[in-house]
Amino acid sequence: MVIALAAGGIGGAIGSYMERTGVGANIRLPQADAESKHRDPDSVAGIAAQTLPGVVTIHTSGSSEEGTGTGFVLDGQGHILTNNHVVSSTDSDGEISVTFSSGESARADLVGHDSGYDLAVIKVSGVRGLKPLPLGNSENVQVGDPVVAVGAPFDLANTVTSGIISAKGRPITAGGEKGDGSDVSYVDALQTDASINPGNSGGPLVDAKARVIGINSAIRSADTGGSELPEGQSGSIGLGFAIPVNQAKRVAEELINAGRATHPVIGVTLDMDFSGDGARVGSKGNSGGSAVSPGGPGARAGIEPGDVITEVDGVRVHSGEELIVKIRTHRPKDKLVLMVERGGKEREMPLVLGSADGG
Repeated sequence: MVIALAAGGIGGAIGSYMERTGVGANIRLPQADAESKHRDPDSVAGIAAQTLPGVVTIHTSGSSEEGTGTGFVLDGQGHILTNNHVVSSTDSDGEISVTFSSGESARADLVGHDSGYDLAVIKVSGVRGLKPLPLGNSENVQVGDPVVAVGAPFDLANTVTSGIISAKGRPITAGGEKGDGSDVSYVDALQTDASINPGNSGGPLVDAKARVIGINSAIRSADTGGSELPEGQSGSIGLGFAIPVNQAKRVAEELINAGRATHPVIGVTLDMDFSGDGARVGSKGNSGGSAVSPGGPGARAGIEPGDVITEVDGVRVHSGEELIVKIRTHRPKDKLVLMVERGGKEREMPLVLGSADGG
């Protein structure tokens, strides 16, 4: 009996010790039960599920460099919209390939591009089951609206980030590496705090109904303090910029139908070194002639060399770059009212925009 009692006591102590320490036991941790994968269509997850099938990751190769960007499907014919700077390094011997969210890859051909708007259209052939993304209306966008950005930052395909519209009508200019101004891009941008990084370029910025309202194109990085278009290798600090879809839609249609886009012009040469408030018309044109093209829109409206343009349709402009940005938001033949300062006095000048081919 003494032996039995001792054995029982030892066994109880060992059992208590094992229970406390887990020695000899199979540990099972608590976990939530399986739940439905369904998400509300207007949630970030729901918007992502609707958008991802229409987004592609773009890889380009040229004789001197390679690049990565994003694009999205426009129609069932295989047209894909992206940024010009995503495909600009592709030369006659280069290649463009796209990878869909499903993992399927295909070769793409360049349909048309425009550096002034920083937009390009490429096309894939023989791909079934394309999922075109619906286009929204950027005129309906308000500051504070929720948005979702989809792209391939640093080649991490199918990345989804969310945020809000932080501001509208941000005049963004970038480029100029060629030195002659032919590659400068002018964007009247939507600003967002959704995280955008190198590789997001050309991807869609969509609203709460999964409609494209902008094309992610530029970031402002802390190390440069300036807008970058194309994007550098710095990370997001919550200052991203997208081309409004209304502008992108017009340009995309022209690139598809004609292979090039038209630029609205007022027919004057601006003094880009003017440091005052507004956009001053130069004293001479680039070729040495008049800064106001004879018979052009500006001349017909009454603009003269030295005039300072201070408003476009009641919206103040503070520089030549801002004037170009505001003009580019319109179409050729649109009617505008400019506020022009001459000799210390301001006057309104109605004007009908002319047209010039882009490049």
